[in-house]
Amino acid sequence: MGPHPAVAAIRLAVRRVLQDILDEQTAPAVGPPRPEPRTAPAAQAAYGARPQHAAPGPRAAQHLGQPPLGVPTPGRGRWPAARPAPGPRDGHGRATSPLVLVACSGGADSMALASALAFEAPRLGVRAGGVTVDHGLQSGSDLRAGEVAQRLRELGLDPVDALAVTVGREGGPEAAARDARYAALDSAAERLGAAAVLLGHTRDDQAETVLLGLARGSGIRSLSGMAAVSGAGGRYRRPFLHIDRQTARKACMVQSLPVWDDPHNADPAYTRSRLRHEGLPALEKALGKGVVEALARTAQLSRDDADALDAWAGQAEAAVRDDAGLLECAKLSVLPPAVRRRVLRRAAIDAGAPAGSLFARHIEEVDRLITGWRGQGAINLPGKVVAQRQGGRLVIRQG
Repeated sequence: MGPHPAVAAIRLAVRRVLQDILDEQTAPAVGPPRPEPRTAPAAQAAYGARPQHAAPGPRAAQHLGQPPLGVPTPGRGRWPAARPAPGPRDGHGRATSPLVLVACSGGADSMALASALAFEAPRLGVRAGGVTVDHGLQSGSDLRAGEVAQRLRELGLDPVDALAVTVGREGGPEAAARDARYAALDSAAERLGAAAVLLGHTRDDQAETVLLGLARGSGIRSLSGMAAVSGAGGRYRRPFLHIDRQTARKACMVQSLPVWDDPHNADPAYTRSRLRHEGLPALEKALGKGVVEALARTAQLSRDDADALDAWAGQAEAAVRDDAGLLECAKLSVLPPAVRRRVLRRAAIDAGAPAGSLFARHIEEVDRLITGWRGQGAINLPGKVVAQRQGGRLVIRQG
């Protein structure tokens, strides 16, 4: 009898990511993404045990045909666009086992992830450690962080760090906490020489992220949700994006893993909390079950489209510049709007506009200098960047 289907699902997801990391230590080429099991019984079968009976899950999205001729096809979300540098080596130049960290809050998702990493890593010759971040936003948070660190050690993870951070105010409380958390994880990964940091975001988290992007009206990139691989050199890996939150919680329960439910996750003061407890349930009540799966599938399809358009824009940019490197309005005007606006956005960022402050409305105003030219004046962009049309050229520079 193999492991419980939920346990099999989380272990298989982590095993696949660890195998990817090991491959990246040695293989020079990027391979195709491995197909993901979409249900816990399917994972149990792939894991080598007879699946238990359960309701069938949704069908995987079918990828039909190939991209149009001339449209580049970048790497899929599970694979970084470029291989990271070779793994760590000892004093004699011999390769050592890569270190993989799990970011753990003590909640069900990250505890399930930590348990799967502790189980799979030694079987693949990978060193496994953990990091928990104390945001200092609740009374006794330092004690809780210490408890989480101790649980990680009891799972057999080593090294384990509990890091305290100071959360600022820029961008709102959720964004500020996220920025502080990732800064701490980046610092820990660099200090410990980790090849990757695993994050416990689930399919439910992905669905919430897609809805938040839709509400902001930020375009297809926001609808892409979270990437399975992100960060510098592909540092961050999200093994659970095809696994629902209930599977992770079930895996903790059957393994008798203690979990901590952050009260902030149920606080209606936070946008994501309201979406989780009010918005998504209302959508499922109105549209029926399967909303979460559909939104997660939308994220992957949107990411594929956005990656292709970004690559297209990267190639088009060189073709629309003159010998002096200025953007030619006539050549920009014949590009598809989605490609042209990507070229404009990239040019604005290169000129010094902060990417996080550059919104769709800014790019639309710059785009009108190309498509709706009536002699209008310069457009002021974030970061003291100015865009203006001069003699058939679009000049984007510091004001």
